[in-house]
Order: sequence, then structure tokens, then C-alpha cells
Amino acid sequence: MRLAPLLFAPLLPLLLLALPATAAQPTRIPDAALATAAQLRDRALADDTGWAVTESLTTEVGPRLAGSEADARAVAWAQAKLRALGFDKVWTEPVTFPKWERRSETAEVLGPHAQKLAVAALGGSPGGIVAAPVVRFADLEALERAAPGSLAGKIAFVDYRMQRAQDGHGYRMGSRVRGAGPSAAVRAGAAAYLMRSAGTDSHRVAHTGITRFADGLTPIPAAALSAPDADQLARLLALDPATQVRLALDCGWTGDYTSHNVIGEITGASRPDEVVLIGGHLDSWDAGTGAIDDAAGIGITMAAAKLIGELPQRPARSIRVVAFANEEQGLHGGFAYAKAHAGEIAQHAILAESDFGAGRIYGFDAGNIAAHASGAIGQIAAVLEPLGVAWLPGKGDAESDIGPYAQAGAAWAWLGHDGSDYFDLHHTADDTLDKIDPQALAQNVAAYAVFAYLAAQADGDFGSAPRMPEATGR
Repeated sequence: MRLAPLLFAPLLPLLLLALPATAAQPTRIPDAALATAAQLRDRALADDTGWAVTESLTTEVGPRLAGSEADARAVAWAQAKLRALGFDKVWTEPVTFPKWERRSETAEVLGPHAQKLAVAALGGSPGGIVAAPVVRFADLEALERAAPGSLAGKIAFVDYRMQRAQDGHGYRMGSRVRGAGPSAAVRAGAAAYLMRSAGTDSHRVAHTGITRFADGLTPIPAAALSAPDADQLARLLALDPATQVRLALDCGWTGDYTSHNVIGEITGASRPDEVVLIGGHLDSWDAGTGAIDDAAGIGITMAAAKLIGELPQRPARSIRVVAFANEEQGLHGGFAYAKAHAGEIAQHAILAESDFGAGRIYGFDAGNIAAHASGAIGQIAAVLEPLGVAWLPGKGDAESDIGPYAQAGAAWAWLGHDGSDYFDLHHTADDTLDKIDPQALAQNVAAYAVFAYLAAQADGDFGSAPRMPEATGR
């Protein structure tokens, strides 16, 4: 996702250190590389490395909440896995962030219609026990219009239903309800906050995710209800507007923690200091095993690079895979990478991240691309087309952790997964390995392998260059 330009202001002095010269000739990909990429594509479709890596992470490590004991095991796992897959270089870079812990969470309706509710504490919520009447709001805007103090001694409940979409655009508002809703509730005087989960399923599992409280506000307990429980609570409130709920959360911030971005590299044959970066994030939420979010992204990109490394002739540029730390609670790994490599933007030919599940990739585009590189993007699109991937100019965006570096000026690519059912599973206990289709995962690996190899073989650059954040984009 794109982030506010102001967030990148601290990086500017470093970003302006290495402005590259403008390429005079169109960037092109040699015919021999196009032929090799077609063979690589077909080989990847028959290869199970992506599945094996995804299975290994979700099975041997399982849930990987940032800052937990499993976070450290995931870092060790990633280093060992990259070495086992034959990467030439493997290293880590520190990422420090506040640590949030979930210990327990319950909710129940009180009174004559007493019953339990399925909830999940939102990441960043404080602990606490609140028993109070519930006030329902149809959407975030309605809550934001509530008068200060009007919810004193009450629980605010935002009952916004997120919409399903192939590209997941419904999550923009769903995540706003989660991110901004608790602060709006505090401003109105609420004692606690409940929301319909930011998801598209009808299962009785709640979707967690990070929230934030605006500066100067005292945080209140905040949780998400599963969709059926949100429906149930809405019916109960229609039956009796004085319905009360008891919300009990044991969770909160417990100091700082240092994890690591884990990085592996397949060394390029003639331009090893220039890199094509692909990756995913290593952490996950703690209810499921983080299969689609984002063990799949780790498996896809590790497998793609491994297959490129096994070619008889290495590509010109290096292929770098980054397993980013703590994406879920604020893109901490992505910001740390952008800061650590701020003076190397021109050496990063192009970036792509897989962080939208394991559905088949249906679309491709790129951003921050120089005009002289548009032909090369078209060449890559042509080799992707037999995979069912269409070139969709103007679609997509730089995904999650590569966002900070893209904002700083790095060229990026979008390989768009079909996310029609992604938010059925996202941030829930249902995010487990059995939800991944091995054939779809192999198609993802093939697409990333084609993209990364051809980008690494391109004669000429794609336009990566340090620039003011507000100047970045397509």
C-alpha cells in the first residue's frame, strides 16, 4: 500500500546522496533471455519448492506474532531455509519495534439474552474489562459524527460490512474502521470499542489486525466481532436498545523488541551489485498459522529465486529475497530496509512483494518506471501472458513492505493475486495451509521467477532513483 509522504521525510538526506544518470537508450531484454524465461516458467509450474517452503514455515514455526518466541524461531528458520535452498549470501538486519502481546479475550451479552460472543482483540489494544450498554453505528462516519461525551459509559459498535473484490479494494474502508474507529470512540467518550471484523466471510471467527490511538487520547479496549456475532449483536440491539456486553481483554504493549529482516541473495553474473528485490513478510498474526499472510509470499519468492539460481547461466543482476520483519503492526521491516539502504536506490533495479495470499496471479503492472523502460515492462508482460496474467496498466500498487522504498524512488512491479476470497481468511484462525491450492501457488512461483529473471537480465535500468516522496508514483 502507499503511505503518506511525510512518513519518509527522515530518509530524505540519505536518499539524495546517489542520484543516477538518466539512461539514454531504451531498456530492452535480450531475445535469449526471453527464451530462457519461457523455459523457466514451464519448469516452475512443475516444481513444488514453493509449497515445500510454505509448508515448512507454517508447520515448523506456526503462528509468528512479532516479538514472540516464535518470531525468533522464524528468523532462525528463514536463515537456515535460504542456505538450504542454495542462496550465495544470507544475512540479517535488525528491526526494533514496540512489542504487543495477546493473552486472553472474551465477550458476552448480559441480561435476559445472555450469550457468548466470538471476538479478537485488535493489535495495539490495551487490556481491560468493560461491562456497558452498546451503541451501534452503521459505519465509521456515523461514529465520527457522534458528539464528544455522548458515549460516556457505553461501548461503541461499528457494524460496517466490508465488500468482496478481486483486488481487495474493500479492505481500504475495512481497515479504516479498525485503524481509526477506536480513536473516534474515545473522542465520543466510549469506554470500549467493538467492530464487525474487516473480512468477507460468514464464519464464526473474528479477524484481528493492528489499530492505533491518536496522540493525546487514552486507549480503550478494542476488539473485532466475527461476522455472525456482529449480526447477532445487531439483532439484539434492535430487540432491546439497552443491551449490554461485557468485554474482557488481557493484552497490551510490553516494551521494545528487536527482530530481523532476513535476506538471501543469488549473486548476479556480471552486475552483482545491482539487485532485483522480491520478498514477503515473515511475521503473522497469532490465531492461525499465517499461511496466506504471508508464508505463501515467503515460499513464492524463495522458490522463484532458487529456480533462477539453478539455471545454467546466472542472470546479470543479483536476485535478492527479503523476509521482512513485523509487517503486520506497521511495516517495521519495510521502513528499516528503506532506511538501511537509503543510499542504494539506484542499485535496486526493481522491487516486487508477494503479500496478498496465494490466489492465481491475474494482472501485472509497474510503477516509478522511466519512459525508456516501458518497452521492457511490455516484454515481461508478454512472457507472463501464457500464465493467464494480463498486462493491466494503471492497476495495482507497491505491496506493503516495499512501499517505503517505492515512495523513496525505487521502481516497483505489481503481480496481482486473485484476492476474491483472501479476506475470508485474513488475520483469522482459518489462515492455515489447507486453504492454499498447490497449483495456484506454483503459478505464482512461475510468475515471480519470470519477472525477477527478466528484470535481472534487462539491458538498461527501470528508473529507480532517489526523489522527493511526493514525486513518486507511476
